[in-house]
Amino acid sequence: MARRHPGDALSALEARRIALSHLGLHRRRPDGPVTAAQIRKAARALGVLQIDSVNVLQRAHFLPLFSRLGPYDEALLEREAYGGRRRSLFEYWGHEASLLPVELQPAFRWRMADAAAGQGIYRGLARFARENRAALTRVRDEIAERGPLAASELEGAERGGGGWWGWGATKQALEYLFWTGELTTASRRAAGFTRLYDLTERVLPRAVLETPTPDRAEAQRTLLARAIRTLGVATEPDLRDFYRLPTAESKARVAELAEDGSLVPVTVKGWKDPAYIAPDATRRRLSGCTLLAPFDPVCWLRERAVRLFGFHYRLEIYTPAPKRRFGYYVLPVALDDRLAGRLDLKADRAGRRLQVLAAFAEPGEPHGPLAERLAPTLQEMARWLGLEAVQIAPKGALAPALAAALR
Repeated sequence: MARRHPGDALSALEARRIALSHLGLHRRRPDGPVTAAQIRKAARALGVLQIDSVNVLQRAHFLPLFSRLGPYDEALLEREAYGGRRRSLFEYWGHEASLLPVELQPAFRWRMADAAAGQGIYRGLARFARENRAALTRVRDEIAERGPLAASELEGAERGGGGWWGWGATKQALEYLFWTGELTTASRRAAGFTRLYDLTERVLPRAVLETPTPDRAEAQRTLLARAIRTLGVATEPDLRDFYRLPTAESKARVAELAEDGSLVPVTVKGWKDPAYIAPDATRRRLSGCTLLAPFDPVCWLRERAVRLFGFHYRLEIYTPAPKRRFGYYVLPVALDDRLAGRLDLKADRAGRRLQVLAAFAEPGEPHGPLAERLAPTLQEMARWLGLEAVQIAPKGALAPALAAALR
């Protein structure tokens, strides 16, 4: 696209195409099996893979790369995240619990310093750290001597009453030391996705550890610049949400980036807030069909999904079953330059079936053409998950057309 200038106006369609282009959807799939280099490139381009414990379909951090690359060997991503000091990703609080490119670790050290000062973390955890310095020292020293360790393997580990507020002293110490960056995730066990903690200096690549710590403002500008590269077009609150920056600081940093030309202010038809794009923002005509994780940056910020796509999305995991509108684990359908529907999916591993528990098209979306585009995508996902068939339940207006397309 032509270079944009401050004050330029974008149509709603242009904004969608810029966003989806930068978010990496519908690009040409790799020829042949997906390689480790392609995994690294896609993960770095996204800038964050959100982690979630729900495994009704597939662990959340695996899904965004499937949406962009198609079927791949999950072991490749596991090695990038947990494969010794050559890893390219590490766990920290980015956008919630996240896998992040290792080169961004210095840009998060201000957040670690805040945590050490009792800021930006749960008040109860900050209070625990102030009052239990001996517990912190004991846990740190034991991991230094014996690590990497799961929380349950530390001496004196106890189970609290449920939720973070019910954590025992050992678990609270681990979480605090993780927030402060003294500990990180060395690996995870397949059973239960259990985190194994180790000293950060024994986990991250040496080059990352030796990178000088940027000042707070520079680090935040780095994170916001990463956010716009992924989002393509965004308001200040969109950019702030990407790595969960403090409001006042985000506003100041965005103004600085706009002043030096790293962000280009534009207007978008139908948006009430000012918007920004990167100086090299691109858009493409988009053609493709894929399924998005509930924690994909395309849809994780509800207000942005409405503004960009007219798509009202809410994850209903914590909604009582009788009150759910669409289902338990619902994946939006990205079709060409829009979000065209949503499917409630479950992997029935015992029965070796990908279950479509409910299927819905967005208003005005023709059911037959959407179902024809979706059918091969579902078959592809089933094969990736090691399942043999796709089963359609008769729930949702799209279900009959989807069942017909899969016959």
